[in-house]
Amino acid sequence: MRQRRLMNQINVVPYIDVMLVLLVIFMVTAPMVQPGNIDVPSAGPISAPPAEAIVIELEKRNAIAIRKTSNAASRPVSSIEFQRVVKEALAANPEQPFLVAANKSLPYQDVIDILEAARQLGVKKISLQTQSGAAGR
Repeated sequence: MRQRRLMNQINVVPYIDVMLVLLVIFMVTAPMVQPGNIDVPSAGPISAPPAEAIVIELEKRNAIAIRKTSNAASRPVSSIEFQRVVKEALAANPEQPFLVAANKSLPYQDVIDILEAARQLGVKKISLQTQSGAAGR
């Protein structure tokens, strides 16, 4: 009678089947995942912004407010009035600095839209206002 030899090889076919099933599951579910808003972190301690900077405030979608001096109250403006205010400020001083103060819960695209609108109007000096510490705005 013949002796049976032991087989010392690993059968990897079942492992390949499992990996293919997992790959299909990930390929089907990946497009369904919705990207969320990024909670942008706060910066460390910063110096005070220049007193002459005009602050563009964004509190909610499509709501723009302008504050011309640091101690003045902000004034809500429409997009057409926003363009007029920026053009007047640049006519008086072509190097006029601007600050964008946006609520951190806003979609990042809204902030980019304001930055792009200001750039198209001829603004050369524009910055994002941050709050010191981890509190954020």
